[in-house]
Amino acid sequence: MTTIPSRSAAAALALAAVLGVGACSDPAAEPAESGALAPGSLITDRPLTTAAALPSAERTELITYVSEGSDGRPTLVSGTVAIPKGEVPESGWPVISWAHGTTGVGDACAPSADTVGGPAHSYVARTTEMLDRWVADGYAVVQTDYEGLGTPGEHPYMNGDSAANSVVDIVRAARELEPAVGTSWVAMGHSQGGHAALYAAAVAADRAPELDLAGVVSMAPGNRTSDTAAYFASGGPGIEAAVPFLPVLLIGAEAARPELSADAMLTDASRVLLTAARTGCMDDVRAAAAAVPADQVLAPDADLEGLAAYYRTQEPGELTPTVPTFVVQGTEDVLVGRPLTDQLTEGLCANGSDLTYQVYEGADHRAVLEDSFDDVRAFTEGVLAGEAIETTCS
Repeated sequence: MTTIPSRSAAAALALAAVLGVGACSDPAAEPAESGALAPGSLITDRPLTTAAALPSAERTELITYVSEGSDGRPTLVSGTVAIPKGEVPESGWPVISWAHGTTGVGDACAPSADTVGGPAHSYVARTTEMLDRWVADGYAVVQTDYEGLGTPGEHPYMNGDSAANSVVDIVRAARELEPAVGTSWVAMGHSQGGHAALYAAAVAADRAPELDLAGVVSMAPGNRTSDTAAYFASGGPGIEAAVPFLPVLLIGAEAARPELSADAMLTDASRVLLTAARTGCMDDVRAAAAAVPADQVLAPDADLEGLAAYYRTQEPGELTPTVPTFVVQGTEDVLVGRPLTDQLTEGLCANGSDLTYQVYEGADHRAVLEDSFDDVRAFTEGVLAGEAIETTCS
């Protein structure tokens, strides 16, 4: 009888191949120069028929591929590739590289692992419905899970370099999987993924010169994470809504900078948030957060300056995207408030970005996905056609 390895076991074997070490070797060992694979190399692929597949696609494949982690070393990343139906355009299928919003930091939170009733399904089902419209319109849709979601290692949540690498390199892997996938692509993301898309726009030309990044769409982009410590220390308004994001920010910082101990940052009363984040996804963290007093979250001796200093290195406002950029935001968003995005876009404009900013009245954090769709489609079609995009920068 043939035994099919579990997802985690298969990922561990693939990671050994990525690092150029034997399956029984220490995966933390330095990879051999001759054995390391190039970023974007396709490692595994198999057909996907679960809720994570796009219904209108000719097929959706679950893949693993090589990228570069927050530590600058090769890492194995998982994701999906959805191929459209119909006749292939002469230049190949144009590509949407989707960067997802916050689902959590555990492997079960990877969008490629989504199932009906799964721990991240309430969010992933909504983005799947939106992305299905793109594949139905003739776009290859690739979706990275990011480093450490669905593959060995911790997820460095909101680390711009790692996320950008994952967003760019999955396009390369998709082209290796399916030669009909073209070189023209748009980076698109929401919330955490809006942050990732901006970072991808800043590095893509140098990282993947063989690809033609036409533009970037950033929806309600996460930013100002460097204010997290001060915000919680001050006990500011709306802090209850932000509490569920604190443990994933702490775990993400620790994944990139191990000296920033997530456990040491929290009190005995709030450490349950870390357990919920490590074993579940965002709905589980929200449930745990409901029982944690907002004024008993951070430990009195927490290294808040170290946390803030790390996240200051991850602020997208310091970037200069090299392609036309479309930022969209809802007025009723309480997770990424409009004032934060206003400030971000002002900074990007000051940096010389070719940017368009659109605000949607009445849209909350998730509703902006649907409310902006027609404008995002027009922007995407325009940049792929090489049309000049009107900027809103003064």
